[in-house]
Amino acid sequence: MYQNLIRNARELKLIIKFEKYMKKWETNLYICFMKLHYLLRKPYTIDENTRLLVMLHGYGSNEEDLFSFVPSLPENWLVVSFRAPILSSYGGYAWYNINFTDVDQFIDMEQAEEALKEITSNIQDIQQEYGISGKTHLMGFSQGGILSYALALRNPENYQKIAILSAYPELKILQNLSRNTKALQELDFFISHGMEDGVIPLDLARTAAELLEDLGIHFSFREYMSGHSVNQKNYIDLMSFLER
Repeated sequence: MYQNLIRNARELKLIIKFEKYMKKWETNLYICFMKLHYLLRKPYTIDENTRLLVMLHGYGSNEEDLFSFVPSLPENWLVVSFRAPILSSYGGYAWYNINFTDVDQFIDMEQAEEALKEITSNIQDIQQEYGISGKTHLMGFSQGGILSYALALRNPENYQKIAILSAYPELKILQNLSRNTKALQELDFFISHGMEDGVIPLDLARTAAELLEDLGIHFSFREYMSGHSVNQKNYIDLMSFLER
């Protein structure tokens, strides 16, 4: 009996020590965000005025997708293409999981919010590493575009040009929008969508127009004869927007 009491006491001490360790570990996790994997194109020279362009790919893709646009982008920009942290069940990576069988639970909101925090934290790390202080440009395709809406409209003072490709403004994510009217009105959006998009309906993408108009934000909304993709005309218009 005494041996059992001693063994139980030891086990209890181990459990208490483990719980204390886990609490400390969980606290550290709360304040330290994940380092996202990314591809980077550096200009020949970098100073505090160097422009940073951040690319966010779509569901089931990876950091190589939008990074293929780099040869057409201004050579004096620092370009970063992040890889989403979640392995998609359909291959590639995702910023948050999607429940295709339940409309009410279509978006994993906890993962979406965590993704926004991780992206913001990683952008800040890159700015600090390279000594960049100016506003950031965003380019997002599909799921990456959905998050780009949220990043820009929640913290407009941090961003300037926003390229939204084949996406829509998800109202569940677009909570706590900024009330900084001046910063919102300094944003510049380029929105493009395929008229034959079978993944995100065109009508859903068009809801962005009313939202941005109500916020007093300058935007260009363009529709193309394409599906859930970027065709040649769309690509040319996108580059013209970024270069001006």
